[in-house]
Amino acid sequence: MDDTFKYLIRADVTANGVVERSDVVGAIFGQTEGLLGEELDLRDLQQSSKVGRIDVEVSSEAGQSFGDVTIASSLDRVDTAILAASLETITRVGPCRARVEVTDIEDVRQAKRREVVERAKELLGEAFDESITTSEEIQAEVREAVRVADVTEYEGLPAGPRVGDADAVIAVEGRADVLTLLKYGIKNAVAVEGTDVPDAVAGLTRDRTVTAFLDGDRGGELILRELRQVGDVDYVAFAPDGRSVEDLPRHEVVRALQEKVEAADLPDDERARDAVAGDAAAGTDGGTVTVDAGTEPESDQRDAAASGADADPTPEPEREGADSGADPEPEPEPEPDSLAAHARAVVGGGTDSVRLLDADLAILDEAPADGAATAVGDADEPPHAVVLDGSLTQRLLDILAEHGVEEVVARETGEFVKRPVEVRIRTADQLAA
Repeated sequence: MDDTFKYLIRADVTANGVVERSDVVGAIFGQTEGLLGEELDLRDLQQSSKVGRIDVEVSSEAGQSFGDVTIASSLDRVDTAILAASLETITRVGPCRARVEVTDIEDVRQAKRREVVERAKELLGEAFDESITTSEEIQAEVREAVRVADVTEYEGLPAGPRVGDADAVIAVEGRADVLTLLKYGIKNAVAVEGTDVPDAVAGLTRDRTVTAFLDGDRGGELILRELRQVGDVDYVAFAPDGRSVEDLPRHEVVRALQEKVEAADLPDDERARDAVAGDAAAGTDGGTVTVDAGTEPESDQRDAAASGADADPTPEPEREGADSGADPEPEPEPEPDSLAAHARAVVGGGTDSVRLLDADLAILDEAPADGAATAVGDADEPPHAVVLDGSLTQRLLDILAEHGVEEVVARETGEFVKRPVEVRIRTADQLAA
């Protein structure tokens, strides 16, 4: 039977005499011809392959004949039932009186479903082992496969897929470190594979912004010394003392990259790692806070406010919002729907803040302007655009490029030594023009 047929009509034939298969087939065609009109004419249906061949098996006993008839149909359920009912109008087969009774219309697809169910039961009982894989294990396995698939090669070295075209590159020690950064969405890392720094990595340092992100041990110090001798490293970051980059959780990777220091400020000997750690501690213990160039720290303003200096001399009744019959506050304005509108709200409003936007220009987060790097690094999803009421420095621009930011609007920009081509940079005035 052709797999395209959907139903099987089964019928019993009883004849009062000895008949053969050809007699039964002839009776079916002859006595149903013209009965149902042209659309359901059996011969036409066979020619158009809507009905299959008529299978008949006949046996004779004690002067009577008994047969089984099977007809395959690809018609719909209604037409198949009508065609089956027409068989019961047959009263003679050859020279003998006969009776035809339809015993069943089988849905072939249902039969296949039963076979599938039975086979599935067998497979469930035999083919599977006793271990049950949880959804978390499946997700972890798939993520790991994707990360491994994302590891490419740059001049024969393990690297993330963005190393070939990114303006900012992170140099790490080995393949495992590249995998760790890929796991956290950082796709521009390349492995130096030991203390003998390859020429390919040395070449990258000459025309890219390069951050060396190394293990917090003597091996990391030795690789940094080699990198600085053969290339031009811009920034340096270390894993915490005694730990490897590949073992760090996401928040520690982000923190280490945010606390990177300029290579030019580090000693050339093995004290470089201690210097990086010292700068990081100073930036987190409330002593020396690292502020991007061009951004005014607010500590003096806060101290002045705390000591009462330069207090607002305006008498209390004359201040805005005083309860002296002032008009009620206006309804809040709707969220801006364009980059220019966000720039007017953040920069034009003098908010001294940074606003992170997704690809639809919806607000992901807002933070103080001097915390822009931290806000971008801690964002649940990489922002598409950043609006900054402050000065865009080379250091901040490098961080934004590393995290995939595509558009930046700032109050003003500094001088850029290396300007990432994938980041569109504009001032608020340029956007408004």
